[in-house]
Amino acid sequence: MTEFWLISAPGEKTCQQTWDKLMAATTRTNILSTNHKFSIPDLKVGTLDVLVGLSDELAKLDSFVESVVKKVAQYMADVLEDSRDKVQENLLANGVDLVTYITRFQWDMAKYPIKQSLKNISEIISKQVTQIDNDLKARASAYNNLKGNLQNLERKNAGSLLTRSLADIVKKENFVLDSEYLITMLVVVPKVSYGDWEKTYETLAEMVVPRSSNLLFEDSDSGLFSVTLFRKAIDDFKHKARENKFTVRDFQYNEEEMKADKEEMTRLSTDKKKQFGPLVRWLKVNFSEAFIAWIHIKALRVFVESVLRYGLPVNFQAMLLQPNKKTMKKLREVLNDLYKHLDSSAAAIIDVSALITPVYYSYDH
Repeated sequence: MTEFWLISAPGEKTCQQTWDKLMAATTRTNILSTNHKFSIPDLKVGTLDVLVGLSDELAKLDSFVESVVKKVAQYMADVLEDSRDKVQENLLANGVDLVTYITRFQWDMAKYPIKQSLKNISEIISKQVTQIDNDLKARASAYNNLKGNLQNLERKNAGSLLTRSLADIVKKENFVLDSEYLITMLVVVPKVSYGDWEKTYETLAEMVVPRSSNLLFEDSDSGLFSVTLFRKAIDDFKHKARENKFTVRDFQYNEEEMKADKEEMTRLSTDKKKQFGPLVRWLKVNFSEAFIAWIHIKALRVFVESVLRYGLPVNFQAMLLQPNKKTMKKLREVLNDLYKHLDSSAAAIIDVSALITPVYYSYDH
């Protein structure tokens, strides 16, 4: 994950001079960071009281919108499952990769009209992202239920013979059906005990039909045998089988139930495929919307904090720094030195972090 620092410094005689000073300090001797001007339009300042209140509200909104951005990105990865390598190419903002969007940021006048008050713009963003969050919860819940039901059915058709569904293994001809007296039982026998089974199954209870055992299916550990006996011997047979470490599976051959299970699996699988494409498209669109909203919140915060710290008239330069990972500590020292002439409150923001918060730009899976 790449980190960006978003800072502002008061304008010198011109904002260009502020920019030139930063560039000289961070790139002249060593390239401590890659820097970009961060363009913020002339927003409506409003009253001091409103700005102070907005400062706290925007900090909370910043955290909330970031959490939604990350949730949408994470769910994109969950939905893509085996295609997680395609997550990054689906996480775009306005059709471009996130680094490009941040470093070439332009305020979206259509979505967030600058004639509106700062509070109104923040409320527009809050309402928009809250709706995305609510929609994500609803869509994720529906898709997860569908996926979970399908996985449960798939699980039934996989795994050990001791637990898996036998419906796709057995056939009608394996059973004695519609007999008043006889019944076919299914028994799981460990492979190491095949010999014991063949020797003993006819004597596990009275009324076992001789030579009625057939091996129907094998997995890596066990085999599934059928055996026919009289109904009145069922309990005795189960008891003796358990003593000999043979497992009798409770199974009744019912074609209608088996057909219904297969149809349910087909239906769920089809529904999942139908929902997959629209869901990925929705995630792609709304990741972009949430990410764009988040960067606009960053811009609002820089504007509000800069006016509060540097005063009126509005005169500051917002700058986006991509620190060199190996020289972050040095970069902080350079920034502190560069802006130590500012008053203590203004210097504090530089000292604490030199940024509003690191700007998250990529989903690291």
